[in-house]
Amino acid sequence: MAKEPFQETKQDPIASSPDSGSLESNLVGLTEPIYNDTVEPKGSVPRRIWDSFKRDPNLRATPKGVVGANGRVFDVGAATQATADSPLARKLKGRHLQMIAIGGSIGTGLFVASGKALSNGGPASLLIAYSLIGIMIYCTVQALGEMAVLYPVAGSFSAYSTRFLDPAWGFAMGWNYAMQWLVVLPLEVVAAAITVNYWPCNISPAAFVAIFLTIIICINLFGIKGYGEAEFLFSIIKVIAVIGFIILGIILDIGGGPTGDYVGGRYWHNPGAFHYGFKGLCSVFVTAAFAFAGTELVGLAAAETANPRKSLPTAVKQVFWRITLFYVVSLTLVGLLVPYTDPRLIGSSGADAKASPFVIAIKTAGITGLDSVMNVVIMISVLSVGNSSVYGSSRTLAALAEQGQAPKIFAYIDRQGRPLVAIIFASVLGFVAFLSASNKEVTAFLWMQAISGLSSIFTWGSICLAHIRFRRAWRKQGHTLNELAFRSQAGVIGSWIGFLFNALVLVVQFWTGFAPVPDQNGGRIEGAGPLTQNFFQAYLAFPIVLAFFIPYKIYYRTSFMRSKDMDLMTGRRELNLQELLAEEEVEKAAWPKWKKAYKFLC
Repeated sequence: MAKEPFQETKQDPIASSPDSGSLESNLVGLTEPIYNDTVEPKGSVPRRIWDSFKRDPNLRATPKGVVGANGRVFDVGAATQATADSPLARKLKGRHLQMIAIGGSIGTGLFVASGKALSNGGPASLLIAYSLIGIMIYCTVQALGEMAVLYPVAGSFSAYSTRFLDPAWGFAMGWNYAMQWLVVLPLEVVAAAITVNYWPCNISPAAFVAIFLTIIICINLFGIKGYGEAEFLFSIIKVIAVIGFIILGIILDIGGGPTGDYVGGRYWHNPGAFHYGFKGLCSVFVTAAFAFAGTELVGLAAAETANPRKSLPTAVKQVFWRITLFYVVSLTLVGLLVPYTDPRLIGSSGADAKASPFVIAIKTAGITGLDSVMNVVIMISVLSVGNSSVYGSSRTLAALAEQGQAPKIFAYIDRQGRPLVAIIFASVLGFVAFLSASNKEVTAFLWMQAISGLSSIFTWGSICLAHIRFRRAWRKQGHTLNELAFRSQAGVIGSWIGFLFNALVLVVQFWTGFAPVPDQNGGRIEGAGPLTQNFFQAYLAFPIVLAFFIPYKIYYRTSFMRSKDMDLMTGRRELNLQELLAEEEVEKAAWPKWKKAYKFLC
């Protein structure tokens, strides 16, 4: 039997002697109290729960008077130190991080909003756009993984923009990312109300909104461990559902359904592979970006993992398989099984937007009951992404507060390591979802999706550019790539590919914003009012970013970070690479062949 590790404790020499008695058992087992001694009673369970929400006096997110003390000067070094020393609890395990990477952001962007993309661009546009965005995301997450292992900052990778680009751009990116996730919570719950309408029901959508919000808020109040376990469970369900749909979709396409009808590539010929040609393809990009939003949460969670050197690279590699399997393969099958002219697709006719293309494919095949099961999976996906949205926005707000770029109250972190004020703020904004009780639920869904979708493009582009600048500074300051604990497989070339792809998406989205594609019936948007509304639905994130960046840049007069001046040491996780690599080699030598193959791929 293994011995318990020895723990040294301070004891009263009288109370611990054989002749004394205390409320704790002494060396000879006596339990009589010393009547002149005062013993601190252990609090009741409600009292301990209440105390856990109090601010921990030993956890200070930002040292007093360091960051922005004079209200005008931004101290990059102090901000870097504050985020590096953040007291957020590091309780995520490798399995949590891997499931966050594999299934964490699979939600309405894949299951519901892909219907709008299919309706606007056709099956070929759907496949091309999601594949290109997938390549861009892979390069982005590789770059993020490299920086996050070396500098596992808490909260937001806007800290990388502050550190390697420009503090003003870091401020804009931080609030852009926070707003993206603050909007996602009501967005996901509104999407839930839309999918609930699939079943004939006389219950008000507001009732379902209240149920979903309550569950999501309660999960996040359990802290990082609650978030990790919930995401682990939700992601397993989503992964099983998508793999099941892929198997079913292949069977249905080759004629194995109840009707025995062979589908093949029928809908790629009639009504066709593309809808409105190149412009139709361009119109799909922002929807695809919305579907991939959240992939970068792997990096956000890095600061809350016990060992990012070991768990983060594995999770980053698994992003490739998620993109390939869950997005590209499943949407290929959706395009084979559902024509883009189907009136039930969201975006084709607002009043009939009741189901996702996944559900439509199953129902069209004539399989009874399974369409409802898929709709339940979508409900779980809503819970999952809503859960991630509170996590993402609260940690981002906490990081911004630590850097002096948000009200300091958001840096309040309680004794359980929860950014409590930020969680409450994000949860309160979730009540916007009660719009689903009105007849404007689809309109609200599209507006909130517009904020969230394009925001991701700015976030990913900034990550890629920050990585390019980091590598330049790393080389200029005399460091070698051998010193990096994790190196991006895509390298600097991959970051340039990711950055240029993001810029390209911004350009084509601008074009389709002021010159939109017609609807399914060939109707075009005409008039200044409707065209302006359509443009801002497509490009809303851009003016929001400028509204944060320009005033901050002018007021604080921040300068672009030069590579020779970048601080590469503060907050750097010190690792003995030689020792770690030697240990890993010994561990790998003992692996069976199947595990070596698995680890190489995953």
